[in-house]
Amino acid sequence: METLKGSMDVFLQAAVDEARLGLAEGGIPIGSVLVCEGRIIGRGHNQRVQHGSVIHHAEMNCLENAGRLTAKTYSRCILYSTLSPCPMCSGAALLYRIPRIVIGENVTFMGPEEYMRSCGVKLDVLQDPMCIQLMHDFIKARPELWNEDIGV
Repeated sequence: METLKGSMDVFLQAAVDEARLGLAEGGIPIGSVLVCEGRIIGRGHNQRVQHGSVIHHAEMNCLENAGRLTAKTYSRCILYSTLSPCPMCSGAALLYRIPRIVIGENVTFMGPEEYMRSCGVKLDVLQDPMCIQLMHDFIKARPELWNEDIGV
């Protein structure tokens, strides 16, 4: 895994950058990148607010932005997300057989991680302080928007 010495993994940092972009646009600060063989091939952030969309969670937006890929390509990918993927986004990762997901944090929200593991997906949950703080601050500031995003 490519890392910057003494700092956050470069791919998780790219996902955090996406999350911050989403927040700056007035949306929910969750970001994601799709990495294939050490190169980012897709990036996205939650754009439900910006697009008035029910499906543009960060991971879905990232996969959409990566474009059509072959099953062989997906099988060599790692999906990075600042937050534990929800059931919808987890389902997309399962559908395309993405073998590994690196999760920034699952303190503020935990998707169906045990189910993902039972399906053979390797999950690395980092509990990154920056990811936790980003979501904690957002949930405190905009609880109604957060609850809408997670279907509460």
